[in-house]
Amino acid sequence: MSELLGKAKNYVNEKVANMPKPEASVFDVDFKRIGKDGVEYLAKVNVSNPYNVPLPICEIKYSLKSDGREIASGTIPDPGSLKANVTTMLDVPVKVAHSILVSLIRDIGRDWDIDYQLDLGLIIDLPVVGNITIPVSQKGEIKLPTLKDLFTGSSDTAAATTTGATTNNATT
Repeated sequence: MSELLGKAKNYVNEKVANMPKPEASVFDVDFKRIGKDGVEYLAKVNVSNPYNVPLPICEIKYSLKSDGREIASGTIPDPGSLKANVTTMLDVPVKVAHSILVSLIRDIGRDWDIDYQLDLGLIIDLPVVGNITIPVSQKGEIKLPTLKDLFTGSSDTAAATTTGATTNNATT
């Protein structure tokens, strides 16, 4: 009897391991605005859903690092769902306190940008399988706005460049 259960378990594990899973990648990270509490950046994340049904996103966890240390982290609860059979663009706002930016002055002073690493974990509820986490990591640099940009409202120079992005498949 235990041999039969072992075979059944292996069969199910094999089927789950070989089924298509949602994939994600960071499309862009840009300066969004300066507020009284800090600076807000916006990460745009593409997530593909290979299934014929919408998938609910339970939460998004993020961590923004610069110069090897974490400068922002947080969780976005219940950000919505992934549409069926398409790629969905998710907006992930990341807030950095002014006090943290002051500690990055050496990096900012060199080239008027922030070198960053953004780590995301998208927790998605797959029917039958349960919650899975799609890990995504990207390194790049965020160009900071100039004084002219702050007064004119333009953020053309506040674009992020990507030096390397890693797209990971979902894990259970």
